[in-house]
Amino acid sequence: MRHAGITLFGFFILLITSTAVFAVPTTVTVRVKSKDSKFIGTSMGGVLVTIRDVYTDELLAQGVTQGSTGNTDRIMNASATSRTVLSDAQSAHFTATLDIDEPTYIKIAAYGPLAQKQSANRASLTQWIVPGKHISTGDALLLELAGLVVDVQSPPAHIVFERVPRQITITANVTMLCGCPITPGGVWAVQQFEVTALIKKDGRSIGTLPLQYGGEPSQFTGTYEAHEKGIYEGIVYAYDASNGNTGLDNVTFIIR
Repeated sequence: MRHAGITLFGFFILLITSTAVFAVPTTVTVRVKSKDSKFIGTSMGGVLVTIRDVYTDELLAQGVTQGSTGNTDRIMNASATSRTVLSDAQSAHFTATLDIDEPTYIKIAAYGPLAQKQSANRASLTQWIVPGKHISTGDALLLELAGLVVDVQSPPAHIVFERVPRQITITANVTMLCGCPITPGGVWAVQQFEVTALIKKDGRSIGTLPLQYGGEPSQFTGTYEAHEKGIYEGIVYAYDASNGNTGLDNVTFIIR
């Protein structure tokens, strides 16, 4: 009986070990950088990161980048051909531990910044990962989001004015996606950006209004004189001709 018991137990262990799937925890770190600027982190609501199996579309992990925008000098002065690591320990990131038992082809997608969804963009990349081979050193998996944050602050949406002619002040806050400010002579200098409001009335384009630097970081403003009653829309865009970076927001107002 003792011999039979040992044999039965050994058979049971052999059966389990021969059929069990052993997943290996594998760490993946994702960082998201704003085009021509810094990392998108906590100060801008972070970026939503999803990690999926390319072949099955199974969601393997999901989270939001957290942390700082990073070191300005390291990021903005790095040579485009160098292997300089742009991030530091405080730079915004999302880290996931995936339990995989075989090489897996993953898709990493980013959407943000979450605090300024009118200016949010998307980016993605694909990457093989191998069980136990972590992707967490250096900048790890780095995505870049193009665009600029444009936030129309005046006039308030759907405000009603009672007479014509009427002067309408249009003011917008414009920043990089990381929240980095635009200032005269700064790292992101006022003179490199074109900020303009496209004016429509009752659905028809009727003119443009260039917005000028308003004296405070990232603030751009201009005054439009309306001479007719109707429903107006101001579509404000910011554009950097040096690299094509573009952002947009809009607002409606009524004159009756």
